[in-house]
Amino acid sequence: MSVLKAMEKQPTRRRQADEVREERIKSNADLVQYIVGRIAINLPDRVDRDDLVSAGLMGLIKAADRFDESRGIKFRTYASSVIRGEIMESLRAKDWAPRSVRRKARDLASVVGELEARLQRPPTDVEIAEGLDIELNDYYTLLAETSGANLVSLDELVDEWQVEASDEYSQLAADDSSNPATVIDRQSLLAVVASAVDRLPERERLVVGLYYQDELTLQEIGQVIGVTESRVCQIHTQAITRLRATVQRELSMP
Repeated sequence: MSVLKAMEKQPTRRRQADEVREERIKSNADLVQYIVGRIAINLPDRVDRDDLVSAGLMGLIKAADRFDESRGIKFRTYASSVIRGEIMESLRAKDWAPRSVRRKARDLASVVGELEARLQRPPTDVEIAEGLDIELNDYYTLLAETSGANLVSLDELVDEWQVEASDEYSQLAADDSSNPATVIDRQSLLAVVASAVDRLPERERLVVGLYYQDELTLQEIGQVIGVTESRVCQIHTQAITRLRATVQRELSMP
């Protein structure tokens, strides 16, 4: 092929690449609304949903720009991760959860962790309330207050623990997901999380499965297990709190 013909083909290839990029963005715009809908479930009314959609769209555009077909990953799978990350980064930047709420969430996880270590089993609602030295109804109110601070997916919890383990290593992992050491480390963390999920009380394990695997909304889960949406929110928050406490304790063990 002559140099001239090769130069003539370059604009055509760029145009085709641009068309593929635009089609990916258009055909996956619904993904932004879906992810925003799931994330917004536990957020207070003061958080502007339109801001989340804007952040999600930015994530979709980034995904379209960075997507590499040669890695054998579906674009929608890759885009979901980037969109979710962009939305969560937007929320963190706005610091939408008051420090007092974050402190309560940390204190709650700490008490749950201490109780589990002492009892060698998941503590009951009553035992957690007693450990916090509050009434049971106040404990349920606390779960509602801290639901937003526990706004994460299981994958994001793994990412969070990776960052806590080593900021430098996690940055390398983010830049090179094909690194075998990174994959092994993530698989180890996922195994810890899976084990922690298996040890959750039955109802919490069911809610986690319906929410993260079957991707039901909290309202739909409430209909399945016969409780209100607000109660499902409490159960979900309690489950994530237990997972935080259990996994953090296991990761800190020598």
